[in-house]
Amino acid sequence: MANSYKTLKEDFVSNLAGGSILEINKVTALAPVAIILWSTFQSRRSFFTPYTLIALVTDFLLNVGVILLATTLYSSSPTLLAILILSPAFLLYTLPSSTAGHKRAFKPPAAAKLPNGFSSSSSNDNLDPFPVRPFLTTYRGAMLVVTCLAILAVDFRVFPRRFAKVETWGTSLMDLGVGSFVFSAGVVSARPILKDKYSNRKTTLRSRLYASAKHSLPLLVLGLARLWSVKGLDYAEHVTEYGVHWNFFFTLAFIPPFVALFQSFFSVIPSYALLSLLLSGIYQIVLETTNLKAFILIAPRTDVFSQNREGIFSFVGYLSIFLAGQATGMYILPRDLSPTTPAQSVTGYQRRMTLLRRLAFWSLTWTILFLCTTNYRYGLGLQISRRLANLPYTLWVAAFNTCQITVFCTLESIFFPAVYKAIDKTTEKKESERATSRVLKAYNRNGLAIFLAANLLTGLVNLTLPTLSMDRLQSMGILSVYAVVLTGLAVGLDLSDISIKM
Repeated sequence: MANSYKTLKEDFVSNLAGGSILEINKVTALAPVAIILWSTFQSRRSFFTPYTLIALVTDFLLNVGVILLATTLYSSSPTLLAILILSPAFLLYTLPSSTAGHKRAFKPPAAAKLPNGFSSSSSNDNLDPFPVRPFLTTYRGAMLVVTCLAILAVDFRVFPRRFAKVETWGTSLMDLGVGSFVFSAGVVSARPILKDKYSNRKTTLRSRLYASAKHSLPLLVLGLARLWSVKGLDYAEHVTEYGVHWNFFFTLAFIPPFVALFQSFFSVIPSYALLSLLLSGIYQIVLETTNLKAFILIAPRTDVFSQNREGIFSFVGYLSIFLAGQATGMYILPRDLSPTTPAQSVTGYQRRMTLLRRLAFWSLTWTILFLCTTNYRYGLGLQISRRLANLPYTLWVAAFNTCQITVFCTLESIFFPAVYKAIDKTTEKKESERATSRVLKAYNRNGLAIFLAANLLTGLVNLTLPTLSMDRLQSMGILSVYAVVLTGLAVGLDLSDISIKM
């Protein structure tokens, strides 16, 4: 890559101030808005059952195309885009539903109900204690779509600079995206811990470290491969993002062994949320009371440690975010939130209402904590910094993601109540599949592999095309093809029943 063009590319993503949290919330709200229309099509018309080519194209346009438009052409008018999407949903609701037969087909048999309206114990016992959560699949899939699209879109002028990563202080869509990626990984990482707890199986530190090493090794290899490719191809890079040699794959690689160590503290502090707060709180205190903040931001890069100081120290913040996600997973993954209550005495509706209340509580808790640390009049007046991954950044990511999960869970509860009312595995599986976008499911199933593919495609595009010289039409054309290729890869792997574990 020519030095002059490389410098131009680096300047294009450097020294940015970001945008407002309100605008970020408006843009990201387009994902739930698209799900409202998708859910209306499915619940009222069974449009995506069976899953035809037309259904696939519509699924793609709603759950990928809308996000692409929200972050590019409609970036300044997300409310207008939301109105355009919601209008057909309201129209569909004025028309008679064509799914009445479906609803009757899955009505619980009378024999499976007790006189008081509760499900029989045999039915509850047949249900998986850790069911597939369609709303969680939707949340993770949508998050990956936004992340993967932004990775390439940021190199085009059609993508607003206020959405790109900020230099030091401030908020942006991409800053939120990288934290959300870590948070969502933490959510699903709670599953093996819950399964061990459910089966009364205790794991040793040695076994946990061994298991974490198996997860970390492929990520370390990917990190080294990215480092080699960036340096070897003279690829444009933003040094103050992670450092000279560090990259996001290294951050992801070091999280599992540290999480394994933190599990040892769980017997003393039985809350991953509290562990997250303690870790990020102590880190913030060190930033404020020592020279660490100045070292990270302005120290000369004289050795390997100082050259990679952003990646090394921001790891503490990302670990805190991961633990916050793990805390969320501990209460949204299990079917029964209260292990002391007999399963046969609780209905699916009661379980869902309990889950929604728990989600609402934690959404409010993280939000209040965030406001307390950032408000200049009533709080600590701290600034958000993704570069430092400080306490306000951790709380912002946790608050946003729990709110997003709450919204998706609420939408599922409204449009697909049969999911949480199912009384046997077969019905629950069928209803869960019906309530899940095939495109978002495909992104979620092979999330890390798709993320890697997005990075490779982004590198290919940047090495072969002058992205900064392209007009809006050319930019949207390239981004649309990129979205189609990435989605095709994800759906193809899903249809082939291939899961790539890393």
